[in-house]
Amino acid sequence: MNDRLRCLCQLGDLDGAAGFLTETRRHLHRHPELSFQEAATAELVASRLQEWGWDVTRGVGGHGVVGTLHVGGGSRSVALRADMDALPIRETTGRPWQSVRDGVMHACGHDGHTTMLLGAAQQLARTRNFRGTVHLVFQPAEEAGAGSGAQRMIADGLFERFPCDAIFGLHNTPGVPAGTFGFGHGPFMSASDTCRITVHGRGGHAARPHQTVDPVLIAGSLVVALQSVVARNIDPRQTAIVTIGALHAGSAANVIPDEATLALSIRSFDAGVRDLLEQRIRALVTAHVAGYGGEVTIDYERGYPVVVNTEAETAFARQVAEELVGAERVIAPFPPVTGSEDFAYYLLEKPGCFFRLGNGEEGAMLHNPKYDFNDAILTTGAAFWTRLAERYLEA
Repeated sequence: MNDRLRCLCQLGDLDGAAGFLTETRRHLHRHPELSFQEAATAELVASRLQEWGWDVTRGVGGHGVVGTLHVGGGSRSVALRADMDALPIRETTGRPWQSVRDGVMHACGHDGHTTMLLGAAQQLARTRNFRGTVHLVFQPAEEAGAGSGAQRMIADGLFERFPCDAIFGLHNTPGVPAGTFGFGHGPFMSASDTCRITVHGRGGHAARPHQTVDPVLIAGSLVVALQSVVARNIDPRQTAIVTIGALHAGSAANVIPDEATLALSIRSFDAGVRDLLEQRIRALVTAHVAGYGGEVTIDYERGYPVVVNTEAETAFARQVAEELVGAERVIAPFPPVTGSEDFAYYLLEKPGCFFRLGNGEEGAMLHNPKYDFNDAILTTGAAFWTRLAERYLEA
């Protein structure tokens, strides 16, 4: 490694912050806040940033916080983003730092994402080993779906008020070795759409089904029929998913209800595939329900777009990771992820890269009541963010 690279942040430079980062992460984990409710989390973030000398702007797109640090006369700028919200899940980890809010927990690791970026904020403010401007974007409501935190921050003038040349973000990944980075350019995480189907039948007595139009029967047959949308309409070389996540109908064994409802999650990586999925779902459901004598209401909602990483920024972030942890702890290309992220909206506005950081091969997966963020990777993430900012804005 040449002398220039030795001057940049190394893994060991954050060892002294490990205790503080662990304490911070566990505090956030004990006190989770749902989307649009992140007031205490935002205040903790803002107060820490102010304490370390960052210029702080509160209330961006809701509870969003942006910290800005300018060093020297450089004109380049970079944005680093972490999400802050939790999920409506009842935690069952049994850890000493388990959530104190019943039915709310950090089941996706946003407590860790926030803490790692705070660790970088402290280190960057201490060393100031760059020339230009760093914007730290602490975003609310990533889990919200429509009208998410990214959309609201952009609508509130994020990129006009805090201009940047590129933006970067990460997500932890259970099942991948701790501290291992994963990168891929182009389509990296899927678009996510939701479809709610209400089958309108004609209810009646369970003993006289011939006098009814049974919406339960229709809904049940739809569960199977909808699987043909991907299997017989989408090119098998493309990735597409149609999942029926909910089916509700009736409340008594001897009553055929008037209605049945289904909720679908639809994932895709290609705009043409995304359009075809909607077309085929609408057409199949309408015809299928009519064939049974029922009527249907279809509420199809486009959600987060595909996360599309730009090639140059992905290559740059990968290089930073290889310098920091070694090429043996970098996976590139990392397989496309069928989960979705509102970071996609930032990438519609700016070049950038969203990547993965291994949370460890043991433990529960994301959105699971037994999930917990791995504190051992806090210093790795903080060191990476520090080094990325230093490399992007080399003095």
